[in-house]
Amino acid sequence: MEILTLIIVLVILAETTFLLVKKYKPMRSGVRKIYVDTSALIDGRILNVARTGFIDGDLIVLKSVLRELQLLADGKDSEKRNRARAGLNNVSELERVIEVNTVIEDDGEDFVKVDEQLLKFAKANKGAILTIDYNLIKVAEAEKIQALNVNDLALAVRTEFLPGEKIKLKITEKGSGKGQGVGHLPDGTMVVVDKASGRIGKEITVEFMRYHETSSGKMVFAKITRQK
Repeated sequence: MEILTLIIVLVILAETTFLLVKKYKPMRSGVRKIYVDTSALIDGRILNVARTGFIDGDLIVLKSVLRELQLLADGKDSEKRNRARAGLNNVSELERVIEVNTVIEDDGEDFVKVDEQLLKFAKANKGAILTIDYNLIKVAEAEKIQALNVNDLALAVRTEFLPGEKIKLKITEKGSGKGQGVGHLPDGTMVVVDKASGRIGKEITVEFMRYHETSSGKMVFAKITRQK
């Protein structure tokens, strides 16, 4: 019993020490600042990227970005509410990632357009913006601000989907085309499945037919595999 108590105390001390170190870790002088937007935080893949240690600067989350997430998390749209809550949770997880320094920065404004704040701070500090927002990327390019697109990174390191490959997939909603159902791969890639609109909420076996990819994302087309 004493050994168990000692182990629990040691675990608590280790966790407390870790949180204190992360909390008081300062913004590093001379290191590039990478400003993270709402879309990247909601998307969540930034967590896996951060854990690889490939990010070469401090991740900066402006408080205006947090406020935007909070507004969405308190909204009436259930889908946006859930995604925003996931985004807020991702901020907390980023603060715990030891491979990167994540800083919450007060931008001093309560009622601002978040994209404008991100562009202003990135330009003023010769930093970059990390996002998957296509329109924000185009504005950043026009302003000569580097935009780090998570979708571009995913394309660069993607695993090819070969025609005929089969996987289990949960159909979550109807597609835009007649009879189509839609599911998502673990990395967020949309999979459009022919004749699957009646399988919403069910996990089925699908076979990849083809995929279409651009810098704004990737879409895989598949069909239902007949069960033998």
